[in-house]
Order: sequence, then C-alpha cells, then structure tokens
Amino acid sequence: MRFGLFCLMSVHDNPGGLGGVIRDAERLVQMADDIGFETAWFAEHHFSNYSLSVSPVMMGARFSGLTKQIRMGTGVIVLPLYHPLRVAQEIALLDQMTEGRIAIGIGSGYQPYEFTRYGQDVARKTDIFLEYWDIVEQALTLGEVEYGGEFISLPKTVITARLSGGMPDIFLTAADPRVLKRFDKHRPISFATAGAAGTPKLYGLYDNLRNAWEVADMRSPMAFAPQQYVHVTDSREQALKVAAHAREVARGVALLRDPQPELDGSHLVSKPVQGEVPLEETVRNIICGDAHYVAERIVEEIRRLDPVHYSTFFNFGDMPVAWASKSLERFGKEVIPLVEREVGPLDRFGAQSELVAAD
Repeated sequence: MRFGLFCLMSVHDNPGGLGGVIRDAERLVQMADDIGFETAWFAEHHFSNYSLSVSPVMMGARFSGLTKQIRMGTGVIVLPLYHPLRVAQEIALLDQMTEGRIAIGIGSGYQPYEFTRYGQDVARKTDIFLEYWDIVEQALTLGEVEYGGEFISLPKTVITARLSGGMPDIFLTAADPRVLKRFDKHRPISFATAGAAGTPKLYGLYDNLRNAWEVADMRSPMAFAPQQYVHVTDSREQALKVAAHAREVARGVALLRDPQPELDGSHLVSKPVQGEVPLEETVRNIICGDAHYVAERIVEEIRRLDPVHYSTFFNFGDMPVAWASKSLERFGKEVIPLVEREVGPLDRFGAQSELVAAD
C-alpha cells in the first residue's frame, strides 16, 4: 500500500485564474512525487466550476513531464461520455509516453447534467459502460476491434497505439456486481470515497462493496482503495475553516445530481443541501487535526480496510494552495513516519495480506 494524491481542480476565486488552478495542482503533484506518493489522480467533470479537469488522460500527459516517478492516474474516466475507440487509443498513448507509469481509474459516472450534454442516458449508464469496455479492452489487449452492439457498432479496426506492457492497474468506482465480474480477470481495485462524510460513511461503502464482490462471485480477493479528505493542522480554528471548504465540495456533488443545477454562468450556485451537518461534525468525519491524530486515524483505517492504495485529497474546495501545500509537506515529514512506526512497512497491506496489528 502506498499513498496517492487526488486533484479535483475546482475553480473559484484563484488569483491566477484558470492558469492558477493548474499551477496549484502542478505544485502539489510535484510535492507528492518528491515525498514518494504512488499515484497522482486527476478527476473528470464537465460544464461547471466543480472541476477544471475535463480529461484525466490529458492531465496525465501534462503532469508526467513534470514528475519523476509518480504514476498518472485517471480518477476516473467516465466511459459512457467517450467514443470508446478514442479513449482506448489515448490510454495506450499515455502508457507509451510515460513508459507504463499509469493507473486506469474508470467508472460509469453519475451526473445527469453531463450525460444529457453528451447525448447519453444516465439511466442506461451501466449498460453503456459494459459495452464500451468491451471495445476498450479489445483495443488495448488485442490491438484490433470489430463490434456490433446496442449502443455502438464498429467495422474491423486495427489500433496502432498499444500498451507498453500488460494491462495497468484498474481502479473501479462501480459497485454493480455485473461490472465487477466483467473485470474479474484484470484483478480490479474498488475505488471509493465518502467525500466530506468521511470515515463513518466510508466504512459503510466498504462493507457494501464486500457484499457486491461476494454477489459477483469474484475469483480474486477484494482489493480496496479508499480516498479521504486530509488536512494536517494544530489549530482548531483552522480545522473549522478547512471543514467549510470540504462542505463546499459536498454541496457541489449534491447539486450536480440535479439534471438542471442552478448555475451562474458555469459556476454552481452554492447553497445548503439536504442532510448538511455542522462544521464540527465534518471536522470529525474527515481526517483533520495534528500529525499524531491524522496518523492515528489513517492507521485505524488501514487496519479496518486493508487497502492496496490510499488516496488523499488535500486541496479541496477553494482552499488556498498554501494551506494544502503546508499540510501535504507535514504529511510527508510527520504523518507517514508515524504511520509506518505503528504498522510497519506499508507494503504489508492490501489484498491477500495477513493484517497483524502492531504491538
């Protein structure tokens, strides 16, 4: 198990404008690379300020040239919004450009506002996803595709761009047993975040995924990768401010489930949503506190979830990048050593490991 860094790249009042959002992400990814993080994850969203990252593959192509060892992760490709032949070629090209330094995060999506504008039916997202994956898989593994389906038909097509090696690690956000079973031969990793709801909800998601893996009758043991909001601070006042930024992201997620979200231009109109909790509860739910507290929380989750990868989200909402970078710096210098002191080498954890609590 190693850590990852998630980049949502929301657009608010960054003093550098859109370019400032990109520069901030570059700064954090380069820091994560220096710390030794395994993967930099890039989101995919469209048509709102919730995220500037409209193409995780394009982001990977850019950021791979700025880093030395960190993998470029698509977090995640919303497959129904693509022509499957195009995205297959782009994945293979990114793999070649980075000499295999990629991880494929892929999912079926959830935002009806995006689906409508790409001419897709969000109600059929899983059926579309499975059919499109047939094509992507053939292109990546065989280099040749011929397909006739409900949503797309293709004449025989030969692909020039091929993977540099075997199939990269595949991280799935889908929990449908049909999807899990379809990916079984690739030993997929279930990728999940509870967002600002944090640890309590994350544990519930994990239990639901375990049930889905059992229903799917998977041959391989369940592999899991959580994602958590993280902030290292010694200040209670700072923690509450950080929680307000986490709440802004949570509002965006809720608003974008509406087929017609309220927008001011491309900016979501932020307002309280149903079920919103006090900021004090958000502080407790996410992983926010001093280095020892953050390490204790992460150790607890490692022991409970036995993850193969642990993705961290530092720069959420319209948080100043100085806050996120200071927190990330402390995470590398203070938190990771504390975690390893408690549980030992992190590569002990993950699918098929024997989880033994440290004395």
